[in-house]
Amino acid sequence: MAGKKGFAAVESLAQRTQAERGGQEPRAEHFDRSALDSLVVWRDTYLESLQSRNYSSQTVEGRFKSINHFLGWAAERDLKCAGQITRPILEAYQRGLWRCVKANGQRLGWRTQRERLSTLKDWFRWMTKQNLILHNPAGELELPRMEKRLPVAALTLAQIAALLNVPDIADPLGVRDRAMLEVFYGSGLRRMELCHLGLSDLNAERSTIMIRCGKGKKDRVVPAGARTLHWLERYLREVRPRLSLDTRTQALFLSGYGEAFNADVVSRMVSVWLKRIGARGSCHLLRHTCATHMLEGGADIRYIQQLLGHESLETTAIYTEVSIKQLQEVHARCHPAGHLSEKEKTASVSS
Repeated sequence: MAGKKGFAAVESLAQRTQAERGGQEPRAEHFDRSALDSLVVWRDTYLESLQSRNYSSQTVEGRFKSINHFLGWAAERDLKCAGQITRPILEAYQRGLWRCVKANGQRLGWRTQRERLSTLKDWFRWMTKQNLILHNPAGELELPRMEKRLPVAALTLAQIAALLNVPDIADPLGVRDRAMLEVFYGSGLRRMELCHLGLSDLNAERSTIMIRCGKGKKDRVVPAGARTLHWLERYLREVRPRLSLDTRTQALFLSGYGEAFNADVVSRMVSVWLKRIGARGSCHLLRHTCATHMLEGGADIRYIQQLLGHESLETTAIYTEVSIKQLQEVHARCHPAGHLSEKEKTASVSS
C-alpha cells in the first residue's frame, strides 16, 4: 500500500523517534593514541585550538575530515607519531591524492587535493609553533595549481519559471517549498544560510532578510523582493503554524519533523526539483543564477558582491565572465561579423 504523501504524512513523521528517522551513526575511530606524540592526539588539540579562535563549525569539520584522511593513509604505513612524518612522506601522500580514484571512477578534484594539503600545512605549522615537533615537514610542500574553471551555466528565465512551478502549492508543503525556492533565487542565499534563518531574521516591513553568521561568521542584510515576500508571508500564515511542534523552535523553515532543515536534505530536495525540469545542480545553482540575472539586468557588480556576501570583488567577478549576454551585445554592435549586410539579408531571403 502506498504511503502517505505531502502534508498528510507530517503527523506520522513527527511521531518517529530519532533512530527511526534514519541517518548514519558516527563510525568509531581505531587510531593509536598510546604514544605521547600520537598524531590523533595532536589532531584533537589542533581542532580545539581552532574552536577557541572562533573558527566556524563548518571549517573545523572540514579540517577534521582532511586530517582523518591523512591519518588513515599514515596508519596503513604504521606511521602513528608526529615525529615520524617527514617531507618525503608528505610528498608521497600528495602523489597518492593525485592517483586517488573515487567510487564513480573519477580522480579527486584539484580543489579537494589542495584543501587537504592546505589543512596539513596549517596543522604541522601549528605543531611546530607549539614546539610539539622541531621541524615543519610541510613547510615547503608545494600545493597543486588551481584551475580557473567557469561555473555551470545559469538557468534561463524559462527554466526558473518551470522550477518555481514544480512544488504543488495545493499541498501546504508545496507552499513551503515554493517559498524556499523564492528565497534561494530571489536573495541568493547559501544553503546553510537558508537553514539557519530564524523568524526574527525576516523584516517584512523593510523587505529584508538578515543573514547571521554567514560564511566566515559575517552578518549581512539582503533584500527580499515582492514575490519572495508574498510566498514567505503565505508560508508563515498558512503552513508553519501547522508544522511547528515546539514554540521554542525559531527556525524560519521547518521540516516535516517540526525542526530546522539539515543542509544536505535541502540539497537533495533542490536537486530533485531541478531534475524535473531537465537541469542538473543544487542550491548553489540558484545562487549563481540570481547573480547572473542581476548582472544581465544591469546591476553594478559591487551590489552583487554585497548581495552574495563575497569578501573579495575578485570572487564576484567570475559572473562577469559567465554572463555572455552583454558581451554578445557589444560584439553585435562593434564587430564587422556581428551583423549581416543588406545584400546578405536579401540573398538569404531569396534563397
